[in-house]
Amino acid sequence: MQPEISAFFDDATNTISYVVRDPGGNACAIIDSVLDFDYSSGRTDTRSADRIIAHVQDHALNVQWLLETHVHADHLSAAPYLQDRLGGKIGIGANIRQVQDVFGKVFNEGTEFQRDGSQFDQLFQDGDSLHIGQLRGDVLHTPGHTPACLTYVIGDAAFVGDTLFMPDFGTARCDFPGGSSSDLFDSIQKILSLPDETRIFVGHDYKAPGREEFAWESTVGAQKARNVHVGDGASREDFVALRDTRDAQLDMPKLIIPSIQVNMRAGQFPPEEDDGSVYLKVPVNKL
Repeated sequence: MQPEISAFFDDATNTISYVVRDPGGNACAIIDSVLDFDYSSGRTDTRSADRIIAHVQDHALNVQWLLETHVHADHLSAAPYLQDRLGGKIGIGANIRQVQDVFGKVFNEGTEFQRDGSQFDQLFQDGDSLHIGQLRGDVLHTPGHTPACLTYVIGDAAFVGDTLFMPDFGTARCDFPGGSSSDLFDSIQKILSLPDETRIFVGHDYKAPGREEFAWESTVGAQKARNVHVGDGASREDFVALRDTRDAQLDMPKLIIPSIQVNMRAGQFPPEEDDGSVYLKVPVNKL
């Protein structure tokens, strides 16, 4: 089946969120939502999520899933806000436990922070399936960018998160804790083994040099032929060398500190402190 897909581009974080609809009914899933966050003031805003809510309500859709491809380091998830207003179950990869364990230490979280993934409604393993109405989705574990990265193959479409970008931009970084360029190469090969006509929907776009418009849809065939990092039969050795060299030159994402603290909690902020306020920590010299 071919799902109906609506994309929502967030200018502040270059993130693309998706509403994926069963073409035979009104069931849908929302993938990789964004909660707006101004780091300089510590203020949140829901304008990006409200665009999705308006779309869902305008089309009388029934939200069954709020899916995360991974624990994002560049934007905060709006999944709890959307769930409160639209329903649906929040799902992520089962290796979220590994991410929670690593970053629970980075942020010196106390024992009240559960590292078992229980903040999420569903933890997916490789090979699991889900349904959006009559539309089947299959789950691929595609680590490398993070240990918990998933690709959701829904009908003829694959939502790859940060694993692949548009062919002219390449692939995701692998230098976060638990990341691995070798694992990413294997994960990409898993995605590229899908039929050539499979549509690929990426999690971000930054406009490669020479391209004037943002883009987020390609195909497996286009990625195999033209991806500047893994296309045209690139070897594991060449990819690992290229990826590791490139990653060593990258700065940390601007929102990594608030994003990880919130997203490893399924989009919830840390609990209020005794003055009734919520605080985020800034670890010094740990990232």
